[in-house]
Parts: sequence; structure tokens; C-alpha cells
Amino acid sequence: MTAPVLLLPGWHNSGPTHWQSLWQHTHGYTRVEQHSWDWPLRGDWMMQLEEAVLANPGAVLVAHSLGCVLVAAWAAHSLHAHHVKAALLVAPADVERPEMQQMLYSWSPIVRERLPFPSVMATSRNDPYCSFMRASALAHAWGSSMVDCGMSGHINAEANLGDWPEGFALLQDLLKEEVTHGY
Repeated sequence: MTAPVLLLPGWHNSGPTHWQSLWQHTHGYTRVEQHSWDWPLRGDWMMQLEEAVLANPGAVLVAHSLGCVLVAAWAAHSLHAHHVKAALLVAPADVERPEMQQMLYSWSPIVRERLPFPSVMATSRNDPYCSFMRASALAHAWGSSMVDCGMSGHINAEANLGDWPEGFALLQDLLKEEVTHGY
């Protein structure tokens, strides 16, 4: 039996041509809906994730951008993180940058605790929302294996990745029976 897959979009959600939306449409994965995609509050988003994980034990989380920061914050506070099989963290957002403070004030500081489940971070060398060095430091703090996606921008719809087959291959690896902690 395949583990359920929970999609965790970032700020402003993932539009119809984003790989997360394409995966949802093609594979029937579950998007964790948020009360406000435009004015995200960390505590509110954490509660939505908590409810989704409780409803889908053994899930693999697929987070993009602010969704990656959400996974780290939720895992550090939830008593139910053991229900998660693994996580694919894609293009984390650096919410600690000064220009992000007013818009995403409840998201700082970024939680930097090792995740209690295996994780892989896919990141780009030219992501405008998080430097490669910063993403590498977050991967290390979270205990994530890191995959260098080259010059892929924010690994979103604007990067013209379509359904992002390379990312889907990473997810398939996480869905396999045995997954080990990395980094």
C-alpha cells in the first residue's frame, strides 16, 4: 500500500501550472488547504497540517517554499510527527530576510531542529527567495539530504518545469518502504 501524499504549497498557494497542482491533478494527492494563502499565520498553518497528518497517518509531506518552513515549525511542536513517513522539501523560503519580516512576521525565526523523519531537500542555485548557502544550512539543521537542482529558480511554475519529473523521482524514492535519515 502506498503512503498518502500531502502537498504543502507556500505563500499564495500553487497555481494551476505549478508542479504541485499538476501532481495533485494527475495522482490524486491531497493539498493541505490553508485559511489564508495571502496572509499566512504560522500557528494557523501548523494546525491545518496537524489535522491533515492525523487524518493521513504514514503520509509523505511534499512542501514548497513557505511549506518547508511550516514542516520544520510543525515537527518541532507536534506530538504527532511520528505519523509522518518522510518529507520532500523544495526551495525553502528564507523568511528571515529583512524584506520578508513585515509580510511574514509570525514565521521568524525559522525552526532549526532536526526533523524526526527522513527528508530530502531540493534546492536551486539561483533561487531568488533563498540562497543556495542558506538552503544548505537549513538542510543540515533539519537533517535533510540535499539535492542540487542547478539553475532552476524557485522550482515553481515560473521555472517552466512542467510536472517536474526529477522531483517526482525524488518523491518515489521517499514512498519506497525503507527510507533512512540523511545528511
